[in-house]
Amino acid sequence: MVHLIEFTVGNFLSFKDKKTFSMEASNIRELPDNILEAGNYKLLKTAAIYGANSSGKSNLIKALEFMQDTIMNSSKLNSTDKLDVTPFLLAKENSSLPSYFEILLLIWDNYYRYGFELDNDKIHSEWLYIVPQNTKKEQALFLRENESIGISNAFSEAKGLEERTRENGLFLSVCDQFNVKQAKEIIANINDIRILSGVNHDPFKSMTNVYLREEAKKTKDFFNNFQLGFIDINLITGERAAFDKAQTTHNIYDISGKTIGRHSFIITESESAGTNKVFDMAGFILYTLQFGFPLVVDELDAKLHPLLTKKIIEMFHSPEINPKGAQLIFATHDTNLLGCDCFRRDQIWFTEKDEKEQTDLYSLVEFRDPDGVKVRNDRNYEKDYIQGRYGAIPFIGDFSNLMNHGKKS
Repeated sequence: MVHLIEFTVGNFLSFKDKKTFSMEASNIRELPDNILEAGNYKLLKTAAIYGANSSGKSNLIKALEFMQDTIMNSSKLNSTDKLDVTPFLLAKENSSLPSYFEILLLIWDNYYRYGFELDNDKIHSEWLYIVPQNTKKEQALFLRENESIGISNAFSEAKGLEERTRENGLFLSVCDQFNVKQAKEIIANINDIRILSGVNHDPFKSMTNVYLREEAKKTKDFFNNFQLGFIDINLITGERAAFDKAQTTHNIYDISGKTIGRHSFIITESESAGTNKVFDMAGFILYTLQFGFPLVVDELDAKLHPLLTKKIIEMFHSPEINPKGAQLIFATHDTNLLGCDCFRRDQIWFTEKDEKEQTDLYSLVEFRDPDGVKVRNDRNYEKDYIQGRYGAIPFIGDFSNLMNHGKKS
């Protein structure tokens, strides 16, 4: 079981300066069911990220995914392989500087802070801290500056592995290769952060197939509660399909409305794009709820009715459905969610680019009006956002003369 506390990124894609996204709950009192208590921390169960197109919402998720991929693939690289990092390219000084990534995790009751700086050729720095149980003080496990790696006695299993670390490889990954217990635990839990695309979701259906096969009742109950129009769903296996395919079952009615039979459809051929998206994502929703892992989705609302999106969020807020405190973090344009009384102010985040095309990242609980006043919890968040009170909206030009090009007005 792993919980995300914070993630920081700097000099990557549209992020020039370091920006921190936090799942730590602030000292506000609304919606207590939206908070989970883990160790000494009060964390948020969900967070929504709003912003105009190209403002940096997806880049924040890409940054987390890049960090995860770098950690998971570091041990597979050769000494000459590049690290494929893209710094902020719209400021001349940044193109030659390393990119920065740091993540704070709670793994069961242990707090870890891990991060690194890298460019396309090498790791410039790397660090790992722990806050042992029943204490509040950070303790360094290792610190790396270029080729120099210092290891504390609390991480003694890793001693002797410094010389096995390439300049383009992560020391944490080397420790994992050589079965250092804490490194294995950290990497395994970072890998359990599930990052999905809400648009290109077809690759994720295999997890739903697993749940439909192994946890049929639970999975069918999930679909029944969403009321997607079919009365049953099953997998076709064996000779009828080269791989598992889902088929939905619908009633057939006579002219008076009486049920006289049933008909089945292959879900990908006959059901709506929204139904297919719910199917494709269902397995990972169930998986993260079952085991208490974070789920990160770019464009959660794409193809979905607002009530379906709201229902998914409510599942993560529910103490009964989500007893292990799985977290849902998602980027969205669905402003209806801001008016549904389902978010605290610290769960609403915004991305906005400035005049130099640098992404800023801030939460509603941090936001202040020009006169310095914080946003009250009785505000109409949806109305305020659409009206531009919080920023992070597109500024749309005047299209009235669009078709008059080359003509006299």
